Amino acid sequence: MAGAAHCSLQAKRLLLDPKFEGYKLSLEPLACYQLGLDAAVAEVQLRDDQYTLDHMRAFGMYNYLHLDSWYQDNVYYVDQFGRVMNLSVTLDTALQKPREVFRLPTELTACDNRLCASMHFSSSMWVTLSDGTGRLYLIKSGKRGNSASEKWEIVFNEELGSPFIVAHSISFVKSDAHSLAVLLLRVEKDDLDTKGSGFHVTLEWVTIAERKEGAHTYEIIKRRVLHGKSVPHYAAIEPSGDGLMIVSHKPFTFMQSESDKLEENDDAKVSNEKKDPLYYWQQTEDDLTITIHLPQDITKDDIKIQFSPENICITLKDQPPLMEGKLYSSVDHEGCTWVIREDKSLEISLIKKNEGFRWPELIIGDTRGEFIMDPSQCSEIAESLMHLTSEVMNPNPERENPPCNAQELEECDAFLEDGASLCRFDGNTLKVTHIINLGSNQYLFSVVVNPKEMPCFCLRHDVDALLWQPHSDQPENMWEHIATFNALGYVQASKQDKKFMACAPDYSYAALCECLRRVFIYRQPTPLATVLYNRKEGRQVGQVAKQLVATLEANDPILGFQATSERLFVLTTKTLFLIKVNSGN
Repeated sequence: MAGAAHCSLQAKRLLLDPKFEGYKLSLEPLACYQLGLDAAVAEVQLRDDQYTLDHMRAFGMYNYLHLDSWYQDNVYYVDQFGRVMNLSVTLDTALQKPREVFRLPTELTACDNRLCASMHFSSSMWVTLSDGTGRLYLIKSGKRGNSASEKWEIVFNEELGSPFIVAHSISFVKSDAHSLAVLLLRVEKDDLDTKGSGFHVTLEWVTIAERKEGAHTYEIIKRRVLHGKSVPHYAAIEPSGDGLMIVSHKPFTFMQSESDKLEENDDAKVSNEKKDPLYYWQQTEDDLTITIHLPQDITKDDIKIQFSPENICITLKDQPPLMEGKLYSSVDHEGCTWVIREDKSLEISLIKKNEGFRWPELIIGDTRGEFIMDPSQCSEIAESLMHLTSEVMNPNPERENPPCNAQELEECDAFLEDGASLCRFDGNTLKVTHIINLGSNQYLFSVVVNPKEMPCFCLRHDVDALLWQPHSDQPENMWEHIATFNALGYVQASKQDKKFMACAPDYSYAALCECLRRVFIYRQPTPLATVLYNRKEGRQVGQVAKQLVATLEANDPILGFQATSERLFVLTTKTLFLIKVNSGN
């Protein structure tokens, strides 16, 4: 990831509400409709050998209800007879029974190590479907949600190895040929992993294209595999098919073919040859000093240096920039200076805006420099760490205030994994091009706002939940903050039994459900019809955000949960519930 651009997510201040006062519990009744299913949902229980947290995340917490974002209020599930069942809603008071649109050719119970059947709606006319046994189906569906026009027809099906679930898929046209790209998720036994769980996670990126000779037949033209050590929270292919974005706790890397390995070994030999650093840098609590050795023919007039609060650019003569990039932190650019020393070296002084803050790197992602620590700084650091080490084993166990007491740690301190990261992979080079360290920004859920774009992902930022829309075709605005759910990050943390989270594509509400029965709905703030005063502050409250709670009449666990702008769909083993949240326009 050395060549990857280290980026950050920029929240829009206009979408944040620092004066949000919390949710008011509303007792307004919610219309709830239920449909009994002809046959139970094809739930697959975890086997004894699927005992890791990754198995639970990938398969145990699987959402068995699939929302077709291309058509309004259109949901699908697979029942125990291998039938793909559809419910399309136009009027809540005139609900039809779910209808069969397709039947899987394979007998689901015949495979011992099968996973749950999974599907993804690649476009308004195409569906990718897995039966859970390792076979992928590419289906031309016609216009969905309408019994007259919806006809599911298999145009491609092939055995692709061990069982998988479909994580994402897209439909696109490249080189005048229709193509589909599919992401397949597996959790596989790893015999080389003796210290960890004994499993690794694979994402296989499969590209299927129409054959050039016509006849509307399809074939696999490319298969690429990524390995990781945790199930991704989010994995999606860009609409153009040129890249891939993954949010995960542990990094993913592409597995290489033998020819790629040979090329990389040659590159590694070249890069391993010792190179002198391009620059050296030092820092104190107040400033930084950069030293660059100049070629003999360079004069003062040949040097151009541009300072800004966040960036630096150094150019010699008319050559490409020698050093350019985003500084780790802000500087007082008007106080920055440079001078040529007698030993023909360029010395640049930068004044820190945040005094006392130590920089771990000078330019984000630039590894061509070498940090030189002052001897006095070394002794200061050694002294500050002295209390953590001792030559004597357990020197003073009765000391009143030990440096760390495990009993004082709170649950939030016991974070077993490094912070999650968001990575963008290039489909041609198979390298990471952009990386964002999400740190404490906990991943919450994903939602499709516009089916022609990538799915959005929702992250916790402080107490709020912020919704981000990836734009793979806009390098300067690759992740846009499009909506905020006030205090939802804080609220959801208190729901220990939560299973699924979702939000309306129009951002009008967010919702979460527990494993059994209860559904919580959080509406966006709306203006009040009557005057309300905050007694503590003695001011008028202009709007209020409502929390609603629905309790389902069901004893079976919730298996699926989807939100549209008007209603929530909740699936249990034998019943499909519809909760009317907003009235239609």
